[in-house]
This record gives sequence, structure tokens and C-alpha cells, in this order.
Amino acid sequence: MSIIEKYSYQLNEFGKSIESASKIIIVPHYNPDGDAIGSALGLYIVLKNYGKDVGIVSPTLYPDFLKWLPDNNKIRVLGKKTQSDPTIFDGADLLIGVDFNALNRINNIKDRFKASGAKKILIDHHPDPEDFTDILFSDTSYSSTAEIVYEIIEATFLNKYFDLNSATCLYAGIMTDTGSLSYASSNPNTYRVVAELLKKGVDKDRVFDKVYNSFSIDRMRFMGHIMLNRMVVFPDLKTAYIYITAKDRKDFNEKFGDTENFVNIPLSIKGIIFSAIFIERDNFVKISFRSKGSFDVNKFSSAHFLGGGHINAAGGESHSSLQETTNKFVNILQTYSEELKNYEY
Repeated sequence: MSIIEKYSYQLNEFGKSIESASKIIIVPHYNPDGDAIGSALGLYIVLKNYGKDVGIVSPTLYPDFLKWLPDNNKIRVLGKKTQSDPTIFDGADLLIGVDFNALNRINNIKDRFKASGAKKILIDHHPDPEDFTDILFSDTSYSSTAEIVYEIIEATFLNKYFDLNSATCLYAGIMTDTGSLSYASSNPNTYRVVAELLKKGVDKDRVFDKVYNSFSIDRMRFMGHIMLNRMVVFPDLKTAYIYITAKDRKDFNEKFGDTENFVNIPLSIKGIIFSAIFIERDNFVKISFRSKGSFDVNKFSSAHFLGGGHINAAGGESHSSLQETTNKFVNILQTYSEELKNYEY
């Protein structure tokens, strides 16, 4: 079912909200990925072309491999997770959240977002969205938030302001959230949307090259180090995990975004269907999970590591030490042993 069929009322209200707004601010989640940044920029460019006063506020830094995207220099970045600014939403009468389903996903600015008197719209594809906006577009059947943003643009008067730059940003969002259409992309509509973006002139090979072939020497050596020294494999449980210490990050001059996609590496091993990564940060351990097939890492993460996400991709965190966290993971794994040992993919 298309956006038009499912969200006719919301589309009408969305259009009226855009038309009447004097100042619009778009907000992606903290530590934004390609889908969050691509969705925010794709929508920003269309609204700018329409003549709106529009801005983007990112709660935190985003990876360097996204900093070639059109108009990315217009994004206002607050910095670290603890940083905020009481004036960020001053004058805004419309806030549009993209690619998050809960206020804690915008972390340091969640209280400002919630308290703002501006009308609020949320566009997202994660399950179980919280109720904190006036208009909600939320559908887990979509590959990415970028795909939903495209359909909203396509279905409204904004379509006439859609251009190559906007299409490029949205394509980058879809590409990164599906691993270049290798997962979370079984819905034929995803390919219809990609085809429409390509019709706009998107150079898919260039986008791929900019995102996946632009890493530093340090990052490549970092990846080699973690594969050789920081990957633990449980063949009988069809599971593997990676752990990264604070010293590792320092030794390899880690830059923001360098560990992006490291969690997917163990899934390239024959027979592995469940992968995790544990990264020692300043005051907590950052965790990501990935899986193949129907093994639900969203439920796994929410049950054990204060997180959530999608069935095959989820995040979490721990406030114990790195060693205690990985020990906990290994112990929990044993309770899933029958499910994992007998899992067929």
C-alpha cells in the first residue's frame, strides 16, 4: 500500500503545515547515519527550493564519508552527546524529525524538542514510535526513512521542487540503510523509488564510491586490527562479536564514523547469522547488533542492552566496563543456544 493510500490525511496536513510555516527545522537522530543525514538533506533541499526558511540541527557529529553530500555544510552540528543550546529552536514554528522513533534518540536536545511550541512532524521507519508529534509517518515496511521522504515529496506539491541534489541525498540514505540493496530491501517499492531517483540523474556509482571508498589509511589498518585481534567467533552458536577498546581507538587515530559497518564484518563468515560490536567510549559501551533472516536483534537488544531498532539491525549501550559487558553478552548467548544452533538460513 502506497503512502497516498495509507496516509492521505497526514499528507494533507503535512502540506498545509509546510505552506503555513515561517521557519522549519529538520532534526535527525544523534550520531546520525546515512539514512538520517540523507533524509534530512533531501527534504531540506526541496523545502529550500520551495522558498522556505529551513535549517537542519544535528544533535551530534556525523561521519566524514557523508560530508560530500549537497548542502551538508548547512547542517548545524551541536557536537558531543552532552552539548546543547537553549536557542536552537527559537523562532521555529515547525519541527520535522527524521529517522527516529523516540525522544531519547535525539538525546541532548530531546527536552528542547518536546518543550517547543512548534508543530511537530515525524518521518520514520522504526517500530513502535512514541507519541510526541502532531503528524506521524511511520512504516516498518520501508527500507529507510529516505524512501518514505521520497514518497511524501512525490505525493505532494513539493514534487515540482524535487531535483538532482535532493535525489542524490535520498539515494545515499537508501543505499546506506540497505547495504547497497543487500538487506532490508525485499519490498518492490524500494526499487521503484530507486528507479525514480536514477531518472533524476543520480550517479549511483559515484555515491557508492564517495561513501564506501573514501576511508583513511588509519581506518583500513584499524579494520585489519579488529579482524585479527578483536573478533571472537562461536561457530556452534552461529555468532561472532567484535570488541574495541579505548586504546584501540587512540592507537588508530579513530575519527567519527570510522567504526561504521564494522559490525557487519562477521556476517561475511560462512554460517554466522548473528553479529555484535562493543565499543568502549568515554562513559559507556556503545553496542550494535546485526543478524540475518528472522533472528530478531531488536528484541534481543531491548531485552538485554537498553536498546532497539529493526529485526536485523539494532543498537544498545552498557554502563558496565567493556569486559563486564562482553561477559554478559556471552552468558546471555547461552540462553539462546538452542535457537541459534538450530537456526537455518
